[in-house]
Amino acid sequence: MPIAPADATMAEIEQLIRFDTTSRESNLELIDHVTERLAAVGVEPVLVPSPDGRKANLLATFPAADGTVTGGVVLSAHTDVVPVDGQVWSSEPFAPEIRDGRLYARGSADMKSFLGVVVAKLPALAQATLAEPIHLALSYDEEVGCVGAVDLVDEIVRRDLQPRGCVVGEPTSMRVVRGHKSMNVFRVDVRGLAAHSSLTPQGVNAIAYAAELVRFVQGVADEMRADGPFDEAYVVPFTTVSVNRIEGGIAVNTIPAECTVLFEYRALTTVDHDALTERFRAECRRIEAAMREQHPGASVELTVTAAAPGVDTPADAEIVALAAAWGAEPSDTKVTYGTEAGLFAQAGIPTVVCGPGDIAQAHAPDEFIDLAQIAQCEAFIDRLITGLSGSDEESA
Repeated sequence: MPIAPADATMAEIEQLIRFDTTSRESNLELIDHVTERLAAVGVEPVLVPSPDGRKANLLATFPAADGTVTGGVVLSAHTDVVPVDGQVWSSEPFAPEIRDGRLYARGSADMKSFLGVVVAKLPALAQATLAEPIHLALSYDEEVGCVGAVDLVDEIVRRDLQPRGCVVGEPTSMRVVRGHKSMNVFRVDVRGLAAHSSLTPQGVNAIAYAAELVRFVQGVADEMRADGPFDEAYVVPFTTVSVNRIEGGIAVNTIPAECTVLFEYRALTTVDHDALTERFRAECRRIEAAMREQHPGASVELTVTAAAPGVDTPADAEIVALAAAWGAEPSDTKVTYGTEAGLFAQAGIPTVVCGPGDIAQAHAPDEFIDLAQIAQCEAFIDRLITGLSGSDEESA
């Protein structure tokens, strides 16, 4: 029979879920709550606010017994969740409900259960005789492009904390995931010249030219699918490219002056990202030049709206073995979704993704997590604390 999570852990998770931290909302109420929990065990966090002050990252360090704050392991979690707009739920999304051994709520899987386990373990962390520090890193706006984590990781680097590893607690069913693709999102604004649809030579059709870009993007997608590079550790073993949204035109009898195309690619770490992005920029320049032959004021502007690097931690990296020693399930599988792991890895911090819950439930209506997964995560954090409380030989 599965072991049930501790009551204190469930209470903490449920409290975190009740904070509506949809990415468009502030996360400060949740950050204040965690700050209070940290203050209760004698730890003062560093807050890294967003430019508008509506949100904040949180960085807290539990030093080693000798006062050392460098080295150790980072436990990373994002605080935001995706919207529930347009979804049909069987229960209130922000009122957690347990049914049939599962906790239902927005953020239950992605990823407030991991965060709740960690916060519930703060007293144990504070009481442990740590041989090396444990760092808690909470970010904002992961769901809209790993926005907050950029400054959060920069703060870790600025403070020269030099962690020897990081665990990002995204839902992996407590498997050790050491690789995922990058995420790169683009907006292209095509501006032509409006005219009455009966006078087509007098206008420059933004939608028609945007369609050329769409065909080009799809051509790159087809090329990647056929020619690779490939990595069979992924369920989709090649770089994916897709146009996912188009907006344009004001009326059926008007040549459209504006059209916006949004597309993305999710690339293997072996792909030259700069070169791939430059292919799209070059196509935008070609289209713009063709449009300007008809109208000098025409333009095609490409903007990077979100980007997060991929991660490919070597199988023999220390953090991979540590995560397995702490009770996570070893795995060679890599995942197609993005996380903040790439930002930590890019900063020279070896990183794995490992947390409770199934990514298949994330973002979906009636999002849930099995209570047994939460209990597994509790055991993982307990072993992590014990492992980092031993001698260097025992924790290595």
